Amino acid sequence: MSFLKRSSTNPAPQPFSASQPDAKTATLSAKQSILPVILVAIAGAMLSAPFESHVLAKSSRLPEAKPQATPEAKEDSNIDPAAIDAVKKMGAYLRSLKAFQVISDVTHDDVLEDGLIVQSNSKVNLLAAKPNRMRVEVTADDRHRLYLYDGKNFTVWGRIMNYYATVPAPPTIAELFQKIDEKYDVELPLIDLFKWGTNEDDINKIKTAIDVGPATVEGVTCEQYAFHQEGANWQVWIQLGEFPLPRRLVITTLNDEARPQHSDTFSWNLAPSFNDEAFAFDPPPDAKRVILEQRADATEKGK
Repeated sequence: MSFLKRSSTNPAPQPFSASQPDAKTATLSAKQSILPVILVAIAGAMLSAPFESHVLAKSSRLPEAKPQATPEAKEDSNIDPAAIDAVKKMGAYLRSLKAFQVISDVTHDDVLEDGLIVQSNSKVNLLAAKPNRMRVEVTADDRHRLYLYDGKNFTVWGRIMNYYATVPAPPTIAELFQKIDEKYDVELPLIDLFKWGTNEDDINKIKTAIDVGPATVEGVTCEQYAFHQEGANWQVWIQLGEFPLPRRLVITTLNDEARPQHSDTFSWNLAPSFNDEAFAFDPPPDAKRVILEQRADATEKGK
């Protein structure tokens, strides 16, 4: 899943051709991080039966040997089908939404070269009107960025530097995600909300899946699920009832000994109010237009 790439690598490079100062970037290593997730199994109390001796020697019978589980059977036993079905149901419901607004409070761990973990917080406000309009605003202490897509053009504006870039865009949100990633190395926040469950291979990569049980996120009753796949543990809290929305997502990167974490806590509006101006960019008078740099491999393909 694409969120694994986000959790195990550094944030995407600055999308503008002009340099933008970032005091943190110089000290970050290629690792990212999270505190380990520990699931505690509670053992039930054992009830002692009345003492009664059954001597095997008297009956000349040996205990029946139990067949050993094959590695494939053992791996399957670690997967609760209900947990897999819950994620598939959530993905199908998200893809059925025609318009929505979601606000995510994001906590992210960066691992410095000396192994020290530095935590940062940001907020993502996404408005989508399928199939061809989207607005994403990202705010944090060190950045304020706006992404706009109106079905014809894609614009990114760095408010602090007051630089913006606009490029032609494909006709759908799904195609936009692919193009700006492949051509410009830009991965938009919350992309997984549009892609969850579209690739069966992602589900097949899961090696452990369990239903942790009921939980509450921001006052909303949810069911908590935990998963393991190569390189990451992740948990998702899915709202109970007729709207199976993800309410929290926590990813723990395992290929870094610091175990960095990335978490999103979601607030949803399934009936947002908007007009066409919400997706159009009207640059401020002093804004500077720059070129959105293409990936080196994309440039080679275009030759």
